[in-house]
Amino acid sequence: MSEDSAKKSLEQVTGWELKTEGEILKLHRAWKVKNFLKGLEFFQLVAAIAEEQGHHPDLHLVGWNNVKIDVWTHSVRGLTENDFILAAEINELKLEGLLSKKKATTQE
Repeated sequence: MSEDSAKKSLEQVTGWELKTEGEILKLHRAWKVKNFLKGLEFFQLVAAIAEEQGHHPDLHLVGWNNVKIDVWTHSVRGLTENDFILAAEINELKLEGLLSKKKATTQE
């Protein structure tokens, strides 16, 4: 997927941003969770969707309460429509009780 196509598709996944690592274009989003264990619970919810789709994002628990997810298709070294589908499904997760009241930044 070209960067222009990705920018258009990005409108469909609120809260996500495009990030380039090396030459690889990825979807990126960050959340602040209440604590370390809530971060692990968050990842369990994401893992269930990822397993169902057979599409596995990069999950990062940074510090004790910063959850970051990068979604991209490893086999094409970039983004596909499936990445945006996964991001949209992650956005649909019920996260009440997991997230901190403080806003997470989307930057690394």
